[in-house]
Amino acid sequence: RVAVVGAGASGLAATKCCLDEGLEPTCFEQSQDIGGLWRYTEHIEAGRPSLYPSLISNTSKEMSAFSDFPFPEHFPVFLPNALLLDYLRRYTERFSLREHIRLGTTVVSIRKSPDFATTGQWNVVTEAGGKQTSDVFDAVMVCSGSFSEPSLPLHCFPGIERFRGQYFHSRQYKHPDVFQGKRVLVVGMGNSGVDIAVEASRVAAKVTISTSRGSWLLSRVFERGYPWDMVSITRLKTLIKTSLPGALSWRLTNSKVNKRFNHTNYGLQPDNSWLVREPLLNDDLPSYILTGRIIIKPGVKEFKDNSVLFHNCPEEEPIDIVVFCTGYVISFPFLEESIIRVENKHASLYKHVFPTHLQKPTLAVLGLIKPLGPVMPVVEMQARWVSRVFKGLCHLPSQSVMENEVNENKKNQVKWFGLTYDEVLKTEWLVYLDTLASFIGAKPSVLELLCTDPKLALTIFFGPCSPYQYRLGGPGRWEGARQAILTQWDRVIKPTRTRVPAGSSSSFPSLLVVVGFLLLLAAVIFGF
Repeated sequence: RVAVVGAGASGLAATKCCLDEGLEPTCFEQSQDIGGLWRYTEHIEAGRPSLYPSLISNTSKEMSAFSDFPFPEHFPVFLPNALLLDYLRRYTERFSLREHIRLGTTVVSIRKSPDFATTGQWNVVTEAGGKQTSDVFDAVMVCSGSFSEPSLPLHCFPGIERFRGQYFHSRQYKHPDVFQGKRVLVVGMGNSGVDIAVEASRVAAKVTISTSRGSWLLSRVFERGYPWDMVSITRLKTLIKTSLPGALSWRLTNSKVNKRFNHTNYGLQPDNSWLVREPLLNDDLPSYILTGRIIIKPGVKEFKDNSVLFHNCPEEEPIDIVVFCTGYVISFPFLEESIIRVENKHASLYKHVFPTHLQKPTLAVLGLIKPLGPVMPVVEMQARWVSRVFKGLCHLPSQSVMENEVNENKKNQVKWFGLTYDEVLKTEWLVYLDTLASFIGAKPSVLELLCTDPKLALTIFFGPCSPYQYRLGGPGRWEGARQAILTQWDRVIKPTRTRVPAGSSSSFPSLLVVVGFLLLLAAVIFGF
């Protein structure tokens, strides 16, 4: 029996993967519906994520899909939150997950059973309708997410206590009418911060974004109009990027992102551009800066009664409203602190999943990771691996080996990812997926496919690394995986090519077979 905490994307994937392995999951969801982060409500509910109605996914549908369940072809390439929720409902119905979900049930506590050292079991106390119930489970998957408890470090902003205007965390934001005619300051330049600034600028008198570090900015619309992630996340490009020295790799990336526009001229260039930063995804910001609707400023030095001072800027900036886009705190209120140790926003977990110190590997955390790519395929792969560990088909290394790896990874990530942006949660998307897939025997072999199915081999090496690749073989093999890979561009073009001029032909990214074979041989030399 497996207790799954939360019925968002991670919890649904966890429930489905448990069923695939013959386990008995019970998914507890404190709200009255599934969907987690992607379910919009006008009011803010305690203990669950809150989003604004205009939120659109930053990753394309083909790269974001669960590996055995493509999005409908008529869905747009980048999805409004309502359609992403619709997809999760379809997923729930397709795999009959609803009967395993208990809505309106809050997990109050999860504690080791008295005989944990031998059984690995957990006592799970839940509450529904004012009544508490205690059950024993053989394992637990924590899928409660990390966007519920806002981080609002007001002590880092001198003078905020005397500021007479309004201020709030981005979690409180719903509609831009609150900014009508106001002078708005957005503190922080993550994706939510930029989204809010863009929306505010349409009704506000003035909008300023304060950032102490800058950021690279990408558009959803990438080369030749294709989705950014389908162009950028390929096995070939990942191989090149991970084979080059880090500084050189990211110098090339820096050059690439500056081709669209010069980030320095727009006040966006990261201070340490050689450090790996999560890029922003926004289609409007450059033009809004160019037209003066949004101003970029350095970090906040001090708040005054009705204004703010920025570092290296002598003049005060009058403001009426401040939106703090300062991220979230990782918390597990139903767990004892000794189970998952959180220090400086970082939980020490093997492969971002398993606590390293438990006597039995029967508790796992899903989704506590910020991959440089789509999240849903990552949490699904985590769930596939975890369910097989719970079943005894996969085994973890010793505690000392896991702890050494966690510590070493932390050192490397501090080196390459910088110190100020949840660095230890950042992970190279394809490398991480391949690692977990190899644990369960689901990593595709390009060289083997080259001998048996050259067309598919070239497609998965040079084309987008869509999640269907991880259903070509191994446990959970899906018969439709090959066709899903070969038709992925059809599903991208379907919702956009709604008018076809006379005499035109389909235009998909093509593979030059001869060049492909040569490059693939070069990849073999690299040890791919």
